[in-house]
Order: sequence, then structure tokens, then C-alpha cells
Amino acid sequence: MDDLTTRFEALYTATFTQVLGFAARRCGSSEDAADVAAETFAIAWRRIGAVPAGDDARLWLYGVARNVLANHRRKVARRQDLNAALAAELAVRRPPSAEDDAGAGVVGQVFRSLPDADREVLSLVAWEGLDAGEIARVLGCSRNAARIRLHRARRRLARDLSAAGVPPGSLAMSGGLR
Repeated sequence: MDDLTTRFEALYTATFTQVLGFAARRCGSSEDAADVAAETFAIAWRRIGAVPAGDDARLWLYGVARNVLANHRRKVARRQDLNAALAAELAVRRPPSAEDDAGAGVVGQVFRSLPDADREVLSLVAWEGLDAGEIARVLGCSRNAARIRLHRARRRLARDLSAAGVPPGSLAMSGGLR
């Protein structure tokens, strides 16, 4: 091992807990604190020659962590702004879908309670209008496997709707769900 590696390892061992605590007291989650600490030490590794000796190293790391935190906060704020702008844009441009209608009431609750794989295959039929061959290509399986998945998903949906008190045949299901 060279001197720089040994120096970094000693610095890391001596200060990691303190730097992590510094970040944890300033972050909203332990995951973010761990990310900030990791980035701080990545910078310290890249700039090990610039890290001061002794206790000044800990203070230098705090300064680096402070800058990393500022960058992290700007990134989070940018992401939130972009998400809000995207949500507003989608609300204006996206027409209401059958999924929106299914979100209300017992049918929506039953649909949301189905396993992800069942919801996916039923959605591909009802909302995307795909047939078994097209579903097979989307799911990366054979046409026969897609048909079997669709059959089983329909059966589970019918069973769960019946258990929820929705009489068979009372829904005008589009896209071949029935």
C-alpha cells in the first residue's frame, strides 16, 4: 500500500462516524446521510493530497460535507420542481383513462388488490387494447403463456369482484376483460 492509501484509510477510520453524524443531523433520511458521507469521502479520496493533517482534516471534511449537502438539497429541490411541472403538464395533456374511472369504488379497490402481474395483463387488454400476441411481445413470453396469464387474471378478478359483492355481468367491461 502506498502512503496516500494508508493516509486515506486512517482518515476514514478516524472520522467516518463523525462525518456521518454531521450529515445525519442535517438530512431528512438515513439514506441521504449515508449518500452525503459517501460522497464526502469520495471527494476526500480524490483530493487526499489537499486534505490537511491532524484535527484540521475533520474540519475540512465537515466543509466538504456541507458543500455536498448544499448540492444534495439543490438536486432535491430541482427534482421536486420538475416533478410538479411534469404532473401539471400531464394533467393538462392526458385525457382521463379507464384506470382513472377504476380508481373509484369497489371495482377500483378490487383491481388494486390484485397482484401486479394480474393488473398488468388486464391493463394491457382493457386500457391498451392489446391482443394475446401483442401482450406476449410486451411481456416477453409465448402467445400461449400470455393467454394463460390473461385467463388466470380474469378468473381472479371475477372471483374477487364476486367476493366484494359485485354481481357477475353487472359491469360493462371494455377491452375483452369478460
